[in-house]
Amino acid sequence: MSILNIGVIGTGYLGKYHAEKYARMAHVNLVGVVDVDGERAGKIAQEYETQAYTRYQDLFDKVDAVSIVVPTQLHHSVAKDFLLNGIDVLIEKPITQTIEQADELIDIAKEKNRLIQVGHLERFNPVVEALRDKIDHPLFIESHRIAIYKGRGIDVSVVLDLMIHDIDIIKNFAKSEVKSIHAAGVPVICSDVDIANARIEFEKGCIANVTASRISMKEERKIRIFQKDAYFSVDFAKKDITYIHRKDNGSDGIIPGMEIQKLHFSAGDALNSELHAFVDCVHSRNIPEVPGKAGRDALKIALDIMAQMQSRIS
Repeated sequence: MSILNIGVIGTGYLGKYHAEKYARMAHVNLVGVVDVDGERAGKIAQEYETQAYTRYQDLFDKVDAVSIVVPTQLHHSVAKDFLLNGIDVLIEKPITQTIEQADELIDIAKEKNRLIQVGHLERFNPVVEALRDKIDHPLFIESHRIAIYKGRGIDVSVVLDLMIHDIDIIKNFAKSEVKSIHAAGVPVICSDVDIANARIEFEKGCIANVTASRISMKEERKIRIFQKDAYFSVDFAKKDITYIHRKDNGSDGIIPGMEIQKLHFSAGDALNSELHAFVDCVHSRNIPEVPGKAGRDALKIALDIMAQMQSRIS
C-alpha cells in the first residue's frame, strides 16, 4: 500500500486527536497541521513530529487528503478549496452551516471525483456497528443524549452540537424520508438552544423522539429501538446492548416466548476507526460509511428542527 499524505486543519480540542491518530498510522504521512494560532499549531506539530502551518493553502500541493476540524462556519470555505484542488476531505459534523453549502460541496466532489466523509463519530461506535444487521424497519426510536456543560461547541445550538449524532443514526436506521417534525427547545446558558426535543415521523412509519441537552448534571447517551418482534436498548457510553426478541421455540423466562440477550463490547476507539475508514476509502475509492449526502441529510433534519424551535421561542 502506498503512503498517503494527510494534513489536519484545526488543532483545537478534537483536531489534536485527529493529528495523534494519523501520526500513529502505518502507510500514512502526517504532512502537517494547520491553525491560525501558530503557537498551538507548533506545539501539536512538535508533539507528532510534523510541520506547523498557519495557512491551509500551503498544503494544497503537499497532501492527498485532509481532516477539516475548524469551527462550523468555516467548513464550507475550507472544504471547497481543498476539493477544488483535487484533495479528499473528512469534514467534522455538521457538514456545513446551510443545505446550499452542503449541496455545493457534494457537487464539487462529484465533478472532481473526490471523496467527502462527514465526522458522525457514533457510526463507528461498536454498538452501532453491531446493530446494522439486526435493525429492520423500526417503528419507534427514542434517544437521549445529555451532557455536563463543557463550554465548547457552543458556537452552534445543541441540535448541531449533540442531537445531530442521533439524527444521523436514526435516519440511517429508518431508511426513509421525513414526513413531519414537531420540536421545542430553549436557551438556558448560551444565546442558542441548550435543551431540545424533537418528534420526527418518517414516511415509512417510524417515529423518533429525540432529546438533547448540554447543561445536564450527568452524562448519558442512550437509544431505544422498537421493531416487530424485537426491542433494543443501547448505551453508547457503556457499549452495552440489551436485545429482546421473539424465539421460535418459546421460553419460560421473564417474558414468555422472548429471548433476552445482553451484549457488551470492549472499549473501542471510534475516532481511530473513523479515520482508518477514511484512509481506506481514499486508497480504495470506495464510498465512505458517512458520505457527503448522509451529512447533508442529517443537517437538513437538524435545520428543520431548529427552525421550528425558533418559531416557538420568538
